[in-house]
Amino acid sequence: MRRGPIVLVGHSYGGEVISQAAAGNANVKALVYINAIMPDTGESFSSLSAKFPAAPLTKALKQVPFRNGDGTTGTDVYVQPDKLRQVFAADLPTSQTNLLGATQRPIALSAFADKLTAAAWRNKPVYVLVGRQDQAINPALELFEAKRAQARKTVEINSSHVSLVSHPQSVKNLIVDAAEDYMWKK
Repeated sequence: MRRGPIVLVGHSYGGEVISQAAAGNANVKALVYINAIMPDTGESFSSLSAKFPAAPLTKALKQVPFRNGDGTTGTDVYVQPDKLRQVFAADLPTSQTNLLGATQRPIALSAFADKLTAAAWRNKPVYVLVGRQDQAINPALELFEAKRAQARKTVEINSSHVSLVSHPQSVKNLIVDAAEDYMWKK
C-alpha cells in the first residue's frame, strides 16, 4: 500500500473510479478530473449525464454481447472505428485515431449504470480539466460537476475527449498545481 500523500487523477470513467476509491483514504490529498465524470453518492454516469443533452459519442457506440465463463451475459461497448476520430479524438492525427479505433478496449455497458456508494470529491480538493470540444462527455456536464464540487481550479482548453494525449502539458500543469497546492498547505 502506498504511504504518504497521494493525488489521484482520473480521465473519463476514471473520474468515477477515483471518486469512489479515495473515499475514506486520508492519504489522498486531491482529486484531478481530466475530461471526466464525477457522480455523487447514489448517482450513475447515466443518471448524471441525463441532465444534459447527450454527447455525440452516444450515437457512435457499438454494443457487442458476451458470455462470461459462468454462463451469465453482458454487453461490451466500443466506439465505431470509423467514427472514433470525430466523436472521441478530433484533435489527433488520422493515423493515430485509426490506430486507436483498431486497438480500443471496450467498457462494459453496465458501468454506465453503476452507482457510487461514496463521493470523495465532497471532502477533498478537486481540480478539473474540461475539453471544450469534448464529444464524449458534454462539456456543460463537466463544468456543472466542477461547480458542484467547488473545484479549486477549473481549466478549460480547446480539446477533444483525449486531452491527455493532445494537450499533455495542460494536463501535467493541472496535476502539478494540485500537488503543489497540497505541499504549500501542509
